[in-house]
Amino acid sequence: MDEPLADPSAVALYFVCNIASERVKVVLSGEGADEIFGGYNVYSEPNATAYDKLPRTVKRGIGSIASKLPAKRGVNFFVRKGKDLEERFIGNAYMFTPDERKTLLNVKTDAPDPTAITKPFYDKVKGMDDVTKMQYLDLHLWMAGDILLKADKMSMANSLELRVPFLDKEIMALAQRIPVRYRVTHKKATDENTKYITKYAMRLAAKKDTPKQTAKTAAKKKLGFPVPIRVWLKEDKYYNIVRSAFEGESGRRYFNTDLLVKLLDDHRAGKSDNSRKIWTVFMFLVWYRVYFENDGKY
Repeated sequence: MDEPLADPSAVALYFVCNIASERVKVVLSGEGADEIFGGYNVYSEPNATAYDKLPRTVKRGIGSIASKLPAKRGVNFFVRKGKDLEERFIGNAYMFTPDERKTLLNVKTDAPDPTAITKPFYDKVKGMDDVTKMQYLDLHLWMAGDILLKADKMSMANSLELRVPFLDKEIMALAQRIPVRYRVTHKKATDENTKYITKYAMRLAAKKDTPKQTAKTAAKKKLGFPVPIRVWLKEDKYYNIVRSAFEGESGRRYFNTDLLVKLLDDHRAGKSDNSRKIWTVFMFLVWYRVYFENDGKY
C-alpha cells in the first residue's frame, strides 16, 4: 500500500486480482459507477421522509436535544437531520470525530477538522441539490483517495492491469446531465429489502440489454465488497493479533491503549460494532511497523 489505507475490501480485492491474473493480464472494473450515477445508499437520505420538510430551525433544535442523549439508532436519526449536509457528510469513511480523535491519541496533532477538508469541494457545488453535492464530494475524496488507490495497488501487486471504463470522459459528461430523479428515486422498490432505488438511470439502461434476473429496475440494495472483519475480530486468533499490536510499543506511544482495548473488548462482547474503528488503527500500526520499525518487512 505504501500508505495506511483502512478499507477492508482491499484484502478481498487483492485475492480476486490474484485469481484473475492466472488467466488474463487486463481487466475491466466498475469503479466510479456509484459516484457518477448515484449508487450509494446514503444518496437516498436527502428529502426521504416527511421530517425533512420541517423548518431548518426546528430540526436543528431537536437535533441539539438528541445529541445529549445516549447514542442509538433512533436518536442518531434526529442528530443527523439536525445538521446541514455540509456538517454531517464528509464521505463514506468517517471513522472518528475530532473529539474521539483527541481522546484516543497520545500525541498532539495539527490535523484539520474534516469540514475544513470538505469545504473547498462543497464551495464548488454551492446551490446544487444535496445528492449532487454528496456525489461531487465522493468523486474528489472517496473515489480518488480510496477506491481508485486500492484498485490500482491491489491489481498492480498481482501484475494485473485494471481499467475503469465508467470514468471515461464521455460517460462522465453524460452522467452530469442526468437529473437527480434518475440517479436516486424515492419510488418504493419491489424488492422488500430495498427501500429506494439508487443508480436508477443506469438500471433502466441495463435492463434493455441484460437478462431480467441480472438487471431489475428495482434491484436489491447496494452491496459493497464486504470483508467479515467484524467476525474475525471476535475470534481468538485475530483478537490476539490486534490486541498485541494495540498494547505494543508503537500502540502505546501514539494511542490511549486502554481505550483501544476497550473498543476491541466491547466489539468482541457484542456491545457495539467497532470493527471499522479497530481496523483503522490496526492498519496504521501495521504500516508503521513495516516502514519505521522493520525496514520494509512485516
